[in-house]
Amino acid sequence: MQIRDSERLTYHYVTEADADFLWELDQDEMVMKFINGGKKSSREDIQNIFVPRFQAYSNPALGWGLWRVETLDNKESIGWVLVRPFGFFTKSPESDNIELGWRFKRSSWGKGYATEAANAVKESLYEIGMDKFSAIANPENQASINIMKKLGMRFSHELEYKDSVFQELVVVYTT
Repeated sequence: MQIRDSERLTYHYVTEADADFLWELDQDEMVMKFINGGKKSSREDIQNIFVPRFQAYSNPALGWGLWRVETLDNKESIGWVLVRPFGFFTKSPESDNIELGWRFKRSSWGKGYATEAANAVKESLYEIGMDKFSAIANPENQASINIMKKLGMRFSHELEYKDSVFQELVVVYTT
């Protein structure tokens, strides 16, 4: 699957070669605030936990994986959009329900980039037959919840999300 450039952004499929970018993005405590309480990721965590996790669900033909987001004007890498079956790491993954997620540099916040990127990814997934989408967030992460609403998602329920790495109460929004 390919994602066409949107108005201001371009998209590239993330591989292990992007580990330095993934690490750089996780070095801002504010970026990490609603992910793990603000703890920066170590290079070891990126290599030993994060990369193997996204490789586990990566399927380029279906668009599953991480999509690096760059600005068209200056080719700055500003974040990524996640695409995977909802609940992939839990006991009951849903391959017909695609989870969208995002992480962006603080310098790009408030400019509509995350919404533009997530929408471009969602539209590309529609084109290959995906039509059910979900997203999760910490209940206090109003910025992510606002993006979910802009993507046409509505509150579904709260969930105690738990897998081998994460455990937290999240809100679930769905299309």
